[in-house]
Amino acid sequence: MSDLFSPGSVGSPTADATSDRAFLEALLAAESALVRARAVVGLTPADAAAAVTEVAADVGRFDVQDIASRAREGGNPVIPLVSALRSAVPAEAAAHVHRGATSQDILDSALMLLSARTLDLILTDLARTERALARLASAHRDTVMPGRTLTQHAVPTTFGLKAAGWRSLVLDARDRLIDVRAGLPVQLGGAAGTLASFRTEGGCGRAGEALTSAFAGELALCAPALPWHTLRTPVADLASALALTAGAHGKMAADVLTLSRTEIAELSEREGGGSSSMPHKANPVRATLIAAAARRAPGLAATLHASLVAEDERPAGAWHAEWEPLRDLLRLTGGAARDGAELVEGLRVHTEAMRENLALTGGLPASERATTVLTSVLGSAAAAKELLTGSARRARAEGRPLAAVLAEEPALRDFDVTALMDPAQYTGYAGELTDRALERR
Repeated sequence: MSDLFSPGSVGSPTADATSDRAFLEALLAAESALVRARAVVGLTPADAAAAVTEVAADVGRFDVQDIASRAREGGNPVIPLVSALRSAVPAEAAAHVHRGATSQDILDSALMLLSARTLDLILTDLARTERALARLASAHRDTVMPGRTLTQHAVPTTFGLKAAGWRSLVLDARDRLIDVRAGLPVQLGGAAGTLASFRTEGGCGRAGEALTSAFAGELALCAPALPWHTLRTPVADLASALALTAGAHGKMAADVLTLSRTEIAELSEREGGGSSSMPHKANPVRATLIAAAARRAPGLAATLHASLVAEDERPAGAWHAEWEPLRDLLRLTGGAARDGAELVEGLRVHTEAMRENLALTGGLPASERATTVLTSVLGSAAAAKELLTGSARRARAEGRPLAAVLAEEPALRDFDVTALMDPAQYTGYAGELTDRALERR
């Protein structure tokens, strides 16, 4: 799989964890786990299970490209893989390879195993990001900066609160990924989800349930209550959690990109990327790659959600449509998590630029506070609003601070207008909200 157009995930741990070789390894792990599970419940001799496990562990003896090419014949890679595995094991063990299973059992279980391994890597990067954001939020608890709504300066906020908000999103993503990771199930149903072949082999009783539990135990996944070959909740839940994780990083990246603009310059990446034609550029590359991943993730998740509409006991196309989008979503989200950790660990906060930008509007962001305070001074809200509206208009027209204009009003000459219009004194409960956010673990 070429990474030429995947700079956001290339070289990341999740790229390796979702490679063709890793997928082949997961398929082989599922096949050998099933044989061992059969041995646990007495359907396969232990020596046959050991022989299959030994061969399946040697991934290098299987030709990934050959299996991929031959997958076209039957529509999935399990069919040629089973043929290759049976040819590679001792003759007496070959009959126990894939016995009673169907291709979907192995492929779905392998994808869940692949996903589990990948989520563990993503969660490691989320932990890095969370710690770095906690440090930023604490260090900048009271660093005042312009709040912006609809692209314009609004009331002031603090960078600590902004960083705490990013951290909250990362923790939301972490919690959802942990929940999904804990519930990833094996799939085992046989040809049409009835486990019929296993019952024929094992006779009456609860052999099918025992086999599913043993299979899940071998892969360290969950044993589902029912075969989920057309009940695609596990895939849909996984898609949702991954898309949310990508989106959480996307919000952070969007803010960094805005605040890194030359004319704003409140943030910058530690090591910006260069340009092929402009030597002066230091582009916010980490944030850019995260933003790209966040834009792609919802579409991939939508494809996986669409596959919930799966007809019969194995749909033609809906199941097949899941494989590539799921792997792409794992890779994209993993790359965003890797880049997110690097971004926040190296983020530079330019507090002087924040102060300078806050001063651009000459105290206007504090007009909301002034309205409330001056209502008591002037005796009515209407009078306060009329005075502030007219004074703000004059301040903009004359290029003067609002406090200077208000100071000329006879009714306010004995009032400390300068302190009233200081935006740094109007951050509300930003500090307390930051503290509260940082209590979350």
